[in-house]
Amino acid sequence: MAGRLALRSAEAPAFCVFLRSTTTSLDLKRDAGGNATASAPPGSIRTEANLPEVSLPTVLYRLIIQGYYNNMHELQLIDKQRYGPIYKVRGGDKHTIALNSVELLEELMRKDDKFPTRGDMALWTEYRDMHGYGYGPVTEEGEEWYKLRSVLNKRMLHPKDSVKYENVVNEVVTDFIKRICHLRQMSSTGDLIPNMSNELYRFSLEGISRILFETRIGCLENEIPPETQNFINSIAQMFTYTMAVSVLPKWTRNYLPFWRHYTSGWDGIFRFAGQLINRKMEDIQKRLDAGQEVAGGYLTYLLSNTNMSEKDVYGSVTELLLAGVDTTSNTMMWALHLLSQDPKAQDTLYQEVNSVIKGDKIPTAEDINRMPYLKAVIKETLRMYPVVPMNARLLSEKDVIIGGHFFPKKTTFIMHHYAIGHDETTFPEPKVFKPERWLRDGRERPSPFGSIPFGFGVRGCLGKRIAELEMHLALARIIKLFEVKLDPNVGEVKALSRIVLVADKTVNFHFLERKQVTTESCSEL
Repeated sequence: MAGRLALRSAEAPAFCVFLRSTTTSLDLKRDAGGNATASAPPGSIRTEANLPEVSLPTVLYRLIIQGYYNNMHELQLIDKQRYGPIYKVRGGDKHTIALNSVELLEELMRKDDKFPTRGDMALWTEYRDMHGYGYGPVTEEGEEWYKLRSVLNKRMLHPKDSVKYENVVNEVVTDFIKRICHLRQMSSTGDLIPNMSNELYRFSLEGISRILFETRIGCLENEIPPETQNFINSIAQMFTYTMAVSVLPKWTRNYLPFWRHYTSGWDGIFRFAGQLINRKMEDIQKRLDAGQEVAGGYLTYLLSNTNMSEKDVYGSVTELLLAGVDTTSNTMMWALHLLSQDPKAQDTLYQEVNSVIKGDKIPTAEDINRMPYLKAVIKETLRMYPVVPMNARLLSEKDVIIGGHFFPKKTTFIMHHYAIGHDETTFPEPKVFKPERWLRDGRERPSPFGSIPFGFGVRGCLGKRIAELEMHLALARIIKLFEVKLDPNVGEVKALSRIVLVADKTVNFHFLERKQVTTESCSEL
């Protein structure tokens, strides 16, 4: 959120999205819209034949044999050095175009289709087709996607809409703080929080469920309800087997267990979401039968104030739920890790938060707008560890010229966000955590296209405002109450590609309670 809710958490890997190639020489020129047309002087525009090329077998060899399967984000940096800012990945008579520079990314985004297409989402749509489930904002395409987004955007995307959820989010944040206090008390040192990624995942899932389903599902309880734990396990199972089923040919599904485990994960996800949606529908019907006014949050709005079918509600809410967990949880984990490694930055953040949030005050969305360094910390974290390190675009409506090369319509582009976010020409010292890069204090700021974790344009993240609200409110209260230090026993923490970027090991933190005059402390909660 992206949507997360960042709605890009299940993009297909780059090497799985290939379309036909065109290598004929063309005499082209640009029209007023920047599109390619005929009659330009020969040689004035290059074609795909001029691009560096890497074959699919080479990609698979490097991923599987050389071990880059878990480090596809690092492979982006290697390939950028080897092939340059734009190159072609070919598999048979199909191919994709990889983009590795901020200039090319901006050029592509500004020439996007009216109804932008992400690329190959066949794995998600295939499961839905098998079971008769509707498509959601991640899987739907074309004009139907546009109509769906126009409904889903309301009460979600506008800044004024996200503010309405601040009390709901703070309610979940308060319970998360209570859980941190409980875990500290249970630890041998009195301040250790083990497996922070897991705790933040529970917080994120509880938060987005509270917003979407208008109910609590027990993720922050000491004992998670069995149905909620099954749901958590199902999400993990689906994402764990996504990569395997995306690379393996379909004929292997009858012989290998990956497809069965993948679809079983989806079964659990839709079963849990369906139960919560059904309960809300029953509640709404009871109110209607009693002649009561039907009012509520996001799910109530979708069910009672739109023309969406139940099938579309099931598909959309389920996708929003999935998209809204990893963005918040992984970004929060990386933010805490970066701050724990940079005491000066953490103190700067603490001083800002403490100056705005006085005493026992619970921060509001308005307070967050007075904390630019807090926002910069999250933005810099997302630059260094983009939730989804690569994303796809299929330009299906028109021919296009990108980087001086002509591409026919139906060309798929892969945007390497990790490589772009670590380009030293855009971000000097790209491996160094520098939140101040993003401050509006008179200094020259980086190109906004250097880091677009929530996308750009009409297909930008539906849940961007909610995700930011969750992360800002949670991080502000954590840093106000605790000094966060990495457990020395953890050692160096690196990122692994699991569709999203996750830590390569269990990460434990020491949460040292700050001494201050406030009733919001572990001794009072």
